[in-house]
Amino acid sequence: MKLHLELNMGAAGDMLMAALYELLPHPQAFTDKMRHLDLPGITIDAEKTEKCGIRGTHMRVRVRGVDELSRDVEPHSHSIERHGEPHNHSHLAPVQHVNKALGYHAILDTIATLNISEKAKRDARAVYELLADAESEVHNTAIEHLHFHEVGTLDALADIVGVCVLIDLLGIDEITASPVHVGSGNVKCAHGILPVPTPATALLLRGIPTYGGKIKGELCTPTGAALLRHFVTRFGDTPTMRVKKIGYGMGTKDFDAANCVRAFLHRDAPDEQTDEIVEMRCNLDDMTAEAIGFACEQLLADGALDVFTSAIQMKKSRPATLLTVLCKPVDEERLTREIFRHTTTLGVRKTTQRRAILTRKTEERATRYGKLRVKIAEGYGVRREKAEFDDLARLAREKNVPLNEVTLER
Repeated sequence: MKLHLELNMGAAGDMLMAALYELLPHPQAFTDKMRHLDLPGITIDAEKTEKCGIRGTHMRVRVRGVDELSRDVEPHSHSIERHGEPHNHSHLAPVQHVNKALGYHAILDTIATLNISEKAKRDARAVYELLADAESEVHNTAIEHLHFHEVGTLDALADIVGVCVLIDLLGIDEITASPVHVGSGNVKCAHGILPVPTPATALLLRGIPTYGGKIKGELCTPTGAALLRHFVTRFGDTPTMRVKKIGYGMGTKDFDAANCVRAFLHRDAPDEQTDEIVEMRCNLDDMTAEAIGFACEQLLADGALDVFTSAIQMKKSRPATLLTVLCKPVDEERLTREIFRHTTTLGVRKTTQRRAILTRKTEERATRYGKLRVKIAEGYGVRREKAEFDDLARLAREKNVPLNEVTLER
């Protein structure tokens, strides 16, 4: 199964957990499982709620009865504040300033003891390591010396573990997402007033497409950013998909726009497929035609999907040849070495491209001249059939007839 996340209102751990929760065929089994994990002092309840007329789920996570909520400095005029302990946004706090603090390794030890699958444990550990790395860089503190505010840390741990367990239960093998709306303005944290996105969130979202918008408030939290960084393989436009189920994970604050993460559980359409290829190019102005032909043959024999040349004109009006090689991403480095090996180029330009492809198969078919192989391609509302040329030529020779008389007709 595949998952696409719509992040028009950012992402927080509880919102992601709630959106995935709605995709389960038997959601009550998940909340029962989470309640029996013995996460210290944590209670999790799935509450039905409504935002802008849309029904969804809010996952209410409390640590010893306390809700962990953000406090925006300039809340939206329609935002709703709920009572709770002041938010220690980064989860990091000097030990002397809190009653209880948790060490980094203690948190990882807690994950190791949980009664969840090994995959969910690995994912939870990886997400928390991303979060800790960001906090470490922001505060210029070695990870092993980090101590975390208890309420904020256990709240984040419950969100992280919950999301990892849900992804495992749903059998999701690929996750895509829209660009991340991070919000704007400032947020109150244990260390003072910080800009949105906060430093830890900004670090975790490096290289990921984000935008601010006009909403004043924090829409993407560090926990949400760490989960996205670990699980999402591609950010961008909504892919072509056949949706099986949609989940709505609601936040606690109200805005003019529905404050939710929308999750689409889908499968690839059987007749609509895409993949990625790498296109490699180089200009050749000091090779003979025979040498270039030999290089093309070798690159095809070495696994390139396609190799072709184009006539170009380079500086000083010199005629030259543009060599283009298409390959799968896994073959990129190996074929790069082969290009350098078989040509005189000093550099190879590369781009990664997504392509739509038709599904292909070959079947044997009987005709009035004999059996031949037929290549069939279909998808995107198209179906094509083409006889294998080698078989057509063989039958034409065997029956002593012109090539154009050998057809697929029986």
